[in-house]
Amino acid sequence: MSESLVPETRVLAVASHVVYGHVGNSMATFVMQSMGCEVASLNTVHFSNHTGYRQFKGTRATASEITDLYQGLYQSNLTDFDVMLSGYAPSAAAVEAVGNIAIDLKRKAEKKPGSFFWVLDPVMGDQGRLYVNDDVVPAYKKIIHHADLILPNQFEAEVLSGIKITSLATLAEAISAIHRIYSIPHVIITSVQLFKLSQSGNTPSPPENFLTVIGSTTHSDGSPRLFRIDVPALDCFFSGTGDMFAALMVARLREAVVAADEDLRTTRSWISPDNVPASNLPLAQATLKVLSSMHSILERTIVARDAELAATVSEQNGDGNAEEQQKRDHLRRTKAAEVRLVRNAHLLRDPVVRFEVQQWCKEDLPAQLK
Repeated sequence: MSESLVPETRVLAVASHVVYGHVGNSMATFVMQSMGCEVASLNTVHFSNHTGYRQFKGTRATASEITDLYQGLYQSNLTDFDVMLSGYAPSAAAVEAVGNIAIDLKRKAEKKPGSFFWVLDPVMGDQGRLYVNDDVVPAYKKIIHHADLILPNQFEAEVLSGIKITSLATLAEAISAIHRIYSIPHVIITSVQLFKLSQSGNTPSPPENFLTVIGSTTHSDGSPRLFRIDVPALDCFFSGTGDMFAALMVARLREAVVAADEDLRTTRSWISPDNVPASNLPLAQATLKVLSSMHSILERTIVARDAELAATVSEQNGDGNAEEQQKRDHLRRTKAAEVRLVRNAHLLRDPVVRFEVQQWCKEDLPAQLK
């Protein structure tokens, strides 16, 4: 098993926690530990279950509570982290508190370039709407330039860039704008439906049943090096997949950087030299393994979900009114779709690479980016 573990990595994971299921740190901590990372979990919320059930109990951490937990680590010299992964924060003040933790860790690492890396998932919304308070957006915009890699979805990329993504050209513009506005070295937009975007270049769009992950690492002049990976869409809604992606990315990017060369490990933000093409970037190679692991685990989750739903259909006996039956059915289906993580942990460590990295064709870039 040791041969399949990534290089030793100490991670501070700041995200939500649920008692049941795999979302937030309940997902990320197990994933990174399974890969061989030492993980310290700082939980921003503590819920009974994820909010997709439409009902839950629990508490949200205040900004002062988040800060106090970090100060407890600091006073005992327990902050020797290689990577910080941050996800959901329940308020603008909490976002600021998380940012201050990252800033402090980056300050400590200033004399050793490459020794600390911040992966930030700016959790704000999806499908065209915010699910956080409006003041969370400016809070993220204030701290985000301190991050090394951000993982927005398409909607969050639009919010951060100020550009509506309607085509391949505007997608490239949005990524370039994020690089430029926030001085972010690495960006991955975690899910884009390219078949919905109007075509204006030579890069073929995948069919409707595919999702595309788009990533970029800057050149020395700040311009993007864009790559894409197309993945078959699965007919199921899963909770926690963004957290799985982020956690796997921490481990796989660290692995890819260590494998690249000694100089990259000691380079600020792990930015590859300009002569490294987009498809060969550590970010691209890491993403390839991440998506391969995820797709295999989610395929097995669907099989287990269908079996669980078939086994429990007899429980839907028609008792109660229509509203109550609808609620029970929603809870049953949501529970059945929980990611089957533990029994498939071997797929985290040893993925079968099933996809390929495509470098973005120059013809598909807006004129100002060519």
